[in-house]
Amino acid sequence: MRKIAPAIAATVLAALALSGCSQTPATPTGPVALSLWTGFTGGDRAAYEGIVKDFNSSHPNIQVTMDVQPWDTIAQKLPSAWATGQGPDLATPNFDSNIVAKYLDTKSLLALDDLGTGDTQINSDKLAPAAVKAFTADGKLYAVPANIATLQLYYNKALFKAAGITAPPATVDEFRADAQKLTGNGVYGLSLADHETIQMWPILQWLDGGDVVDAKGCSALGTPENIKSLTTWAGLVTSGVAPVGLTGAESDTLFSGGKAAMQLNGPWAAAGYTKAGIDLGVAAVPVGVNGPVTLGSTVPLAISAASKHPKEAQEFLAYWTGKQAQTTFALASGFPPVRTDLADDPQLTANATVTAFAAALPSARLWLPGVTGATKVDSDVYVPLIGQITRGADVASSVADATKKINAITGCKG
Repeated sequence: MRKIAPAIAATVLAALALSGCSQTPATPTGPVALSLWTGFTGGDRAAYEGIVKDFNSSHPNIQVTMDVQPWDTIAQKLPSAWATGQGPDLATPNFDSNIVAKYLDTKSLLALDDLGTGDTQINSDKLAPAAVKAFTADGKLYAVPANIATLQLYYNKALFKAAGITAPPATVDEFRADAQKLTGNGVYGLSLADHETIQMWPILQWLDGGDVVDAKGCSALGTPENIKSLTTWAGLVTSGVAPVGLTGAESDTLFSGGKAAMQLNGPWAAAGYTKAGIDLGVAAVPVGVNGPVTLGSTVPLAISAASKHPKEAQEFLAYWTGKQAQTTFALASGFPPVRTDLADDPQLTANATVTAFAAALPSARLWLPGVTGATKVDSDVYVPLIGQITRGADVASSVADATKKINAITGCKG
């Protein structure tokens, strides 16, 4: 065919436009593509990837791509990306549940409105109440729990047997006594991490009747209970019962290498320890002076306020927190399900790891929930405090300094 002269071509196109027959590109008919950033780089990564894979298989019109990155990378990139309307459709912004407040300040989160009881709706009334409370602001839910976990006591049965201890400690006094008895011959009685990990030290204070921040948002560190507790536990570290200054990864390596007899940890660690050949026992955290208590954690899974596909993104959250996905996830990871209506599921009750960690949910406490500047209190004050006193610094003076810093962050007026 001969080429149409430029002038004639222009005339024809103008006529088509005027007649309403413009040559608008056809609307794409492919599936909606959603991007998801997560920091699940550990041994439980495959369980999260399994949720995404199963969703994509059952939802051909919506396809989710999960991009796994280190938590600190997400912390550096995501705030500015979401604040400027860029970045992924969905993300787990941080393993700290208090991070939701930071993203609400920049209006970066989508308020979830697809709530109810249907298969494609987010059943918020069936989710763990502590997580729902943590992710709700002004009566609106802004995230769902990507997971929920508790910390329990891991112990090395072989080391216990060698030390003549027949059962894991049941009380906080037995906990300390056993830790000392198990120490020696290159083995620590207790492996404690104090940074780059989920918090463990608040549990030790709770066991002794102490706390870090009170109901008014003021530092509680200076009470007699806390001074005594921190002095006692820091003394065990400085005396060699527990190592000094470990990251979470270093603490895990110590336990998996048979160099520590006990450790506080979550369900994500069980499979790795068993694979490493540890004769593993999982028991409840020893009972404290005010009864059972442990730390609970939950990772928020949220949608960008700028997502071009909010409906499809919410459908993905509904699937993630649905019965089928949570049952499969729990069996694959050892985590308790994020739903409260699966407690009697025979598949889950038959799984010892799931049962052990689910049993602690009623006594689990989140770390600094609702505290103004919680993330800063943790990273800038509490973590350095533990680092100082476990290296021999005076507890009373260190606590006094930490108290001033915490109250300045939270706005406490005393």
